[in-house]
Amino acid sequence: MSLKGILSIATYPGLYKHVAQAKNGLIVESIVDGRRTMAYATSRISALEDISIYTTDGDTKLSDVYNSIFKVLEGKPTPFTPKKAKDAELTELFTKALPNWDTDRVYVSDIKRALAWYNILVEKGYVDGKAEEEEKKAEEAPAAAEEPAPESGVKTRKRSRKKSAEEAATAAEDAPKAE
Repeated sequence: MSLKGILSIATYPGLYKHVAQAKNGLIVESIVDGRRTMAYATSRISALEDISIYTTDGDTKLSDVYNSIFKVLEGKPTPFTPKKAKDAELTELFTKALPNWDTDRVYVSDIKRALAWYNILVEKGYVDGKAEEEEKKAEEAPAAAEEPAPESGVKTRKRSRKKSAEEAATAAEDAPKAE
């Protein structure tokens, strides 16, 4: 699973994909409804790939947390609405997925937000349970297979138009003239 290009923008509901760079901000597209809008440079924009969760061992990337939640929930969205759920339900699910999360530095509001994002990403197919290392290997293997094999030692060279025109001119000069 890759969260590359997926953004969270303060005061904007939901998640967004980065579409293009504009003069004074970013053009983003909502993952939920596909509408495009402008996210100004003054907005607080966070890339999901840069977000991590505090654990007792250090930090864990959000994509790894989502992969473990995906496995716990067997590929389904949460059975409850994260914003309306009880704190005990949220922490229980989060503990199943990430047993070593830091209870002092990760608040229930953070868990609600993370699970709400998880539901959006699962519904739109961005979370598939694959680890990023597996995805990188899968991407590299076809790329290596697509490279053409060298042709029996024959090398071809592309000539520029300028050289071709010059060669044609010199060939015309060297040709015998008909009188």
